[in-house]
Amino acid sequence: MKKFIITLVIALVATPFFAQSAFDKFDGQDDVTSIVVNRKMFDLMSKVKVDASDKETQQYMNLIKKLDNLKVFTTSSSRATGEMKSAAEKYVKTAGLEELMRVNDSGKNIKILVKSGATDSQIKELLMFIEGGSRSNETVLMSLTGNFDLNEISILTDKMRIPGGDELKKATKGKK
Repeated sequence: MKKFIITLVIALVATPFFAQSAFDKFDGQDDVTSIVVNRKMFDLMSKVKVDASDKETQQYMNLIKKLDNLKVFTTSSSRATGEMKSAAEKYVKTAGLEELMRVNDSGKNIKILVKSGATDSQIKELLMFIEGGSRSNETVLMSLTGNFDLNEISILTDKMRIPGGDELKKATKGKK
C-alpha cells in the first residue's frame, strides 16, 4: 500500500511537467515553426500599461495573468506531422485529457482536448491538434496550460494570432 501511495504521488506531481517535455523535441527542428511562451513572459506582458477603457484589451490582460505556458508547433513536413501526431496521441493517453471537440472537414482533422478545472468552463490545460486539409497541408500542435476560462481563449488567439485560432474560437462559442 505504501508503494502504491508513493507511486501515485510521483505520478500526480510529474504529470504537469510531462506536457513540457512531451513536445519539446519539436522546438528547434528545421521543418517545424515553434512559438513558446513561458510563465515569465506572461507575467511581463500582464504588467504592460494598457488603455483601461478598451474592454477587449482588459479581458486579454486578465487572461494572460492566468496562463503558465503556451507552445505552438506548426509544420508542413509529413515526417514532423507523423511525429507530432504520435506524441499528441501518447500524451493524451497519459495526461487525463478529455475530448472537447473533433471536426473532420474536407480532410482537415481538428481535435481539441482539455483537462478541466473546478468548473465546466475552467480549464487547466488545452491541447489542440490540427492536421492537413485540402487548402493547407499544415499541421498545428498547441498546448496551453494555466487556470483559465474556456470562454476567454478566443481573446488570446485574436491578440496573439495563434495558428488554429479560428478553430479554437468556433469550439469556445459552443461552450458559453
